[in-house]
Amino acid sequence: MLSSLRSLTLVVSVAVTAVPALAYDTSATAAYVLDQGTGTVLLAKNADEALPPASMSKLMTLYVAFEALRDGRLTLNEELPVSQHAMSYKGSTMFLNTQDRVRVEDLLRGIIVLSGNDACAVIAEALSPDGTEAGFARYMTKRAQQMGMTNSTFANSNGWPAAGHRMSVHDLALLANKLITDFPEYYPLFSEKKFAFDGRAPSNTQNRNPLLKLSIGADGLKTGHTSEAGYGLVGSAKQADRRVIFVLSGLSSNAKRAEEAEAIVNWSFRHFSQKTVARADTPVAQAKVWMGSEQSVGLVPAEDLSLLLPVLSDRTIKAEVVYNGPVNAPVVKGQKLAELVLKPEGLPEIRRPLVAATDISSGGFLVRMKAVAQVLMKQLSDNPSGAL
Repeated sequence: MLSSLRSLTLVVSVAVTAVPALAYDTSATAAYVLDQGTGTVLLAKNADEALPPASMSKLMTLYVAFEALRDGRLTLNEELPVSQHAMSYKGSTMFLNTQDRVRVEDLLRGIIVLSGNDACAVIAEALSPDGTEAGFARYMTKRAQQMGMTNSTFANSNGWPAAGHRMSVHDLALLANKLITDFPEYYPLFSEKKFAFDGRAPSNTQNRNPLLKLSIGADGLKTGHTSEAGYGLVGSAKQADRRVIFVLSGLSSNAKRAEEAEAIVNWSFRHFSQKTVARADTPVAQAKVWMGSEQSVGLVPAEDLSLLLPVLSDRTIKAEVVYNGPVNAPVVKGQKLAELVLKPEGLPEIRRPLVAATDISSGGFLVRMKAVAQVLMKQLSDNPSGAL
């Protein structure tokens, strides 16, 4: 082939306008807000800083327990013994003792609704590779890495203050998203407001999530508090077809956590909406075709492309179509040829594939001769001496 591939960047205008998203001014030490359906990050503050997560790290214990239930290594009706180590935990507990054998389902509710430190330890010792909570924590750290949670290390199963027990708010949001999507059969447990286990702890029967009592679509996940970590919350809310997942850490009080969490949910739903910016039947650009029956081919998204954008709008979204070209014929309809790069102001860059809108067959003899002649003419113009 006489022509070498060259990288082309085409700038196109997309018929949607948007103003920059106003960054939410949160008082949390770290925060992360994710629109689940589109994957749009609406807010990120100190998102990848490894911080003490307090009881929010119980979500990792729950994820591992749900995996064990799915794989048949645990059953909901199975009864687990309580060790002296598990019984020794203070703070929020189910008031378990070494004479107890507790159903797994009760332990899960004890973790989710009551934030039971002892319940976490019972689950941990049952699933630990070596039968200890420390061994379970090492397994959780390894499993978190496998799941892409690169700023998480665990020293125990429940978030009890310990050196090296850390998670980022980004990791916590990733974990919350996986709990919701991987285990929808267990997710309703997170919306339970009350669990009175065996009548033992009348002062600890209420879910600490302050949003569950509000009519804003909140349905999970987990609060956390220690003197080192401050007050935090991993939360999720669904309104209509949209779900938002958010994480707040380092707030100064229980009241401030409740106030900030409600404000974050309202901001996420009120100030952003989903809009279609490109349709699968409408080319957004043309790619040049080498030695084809046509000189170019339309580039379209494989499916209608919707983005989450600020509600108020008065600016055009910046967009680029990037491809290596010219594209060699033949071209098959639906063949991936390019990438659409969208740059909404105030939001992360978004990349989506573009495909060929139609088939383009190889050109005949005259087309090939014309293409060769064009290359030769260009070489001569670039090198007038004629030294090819």
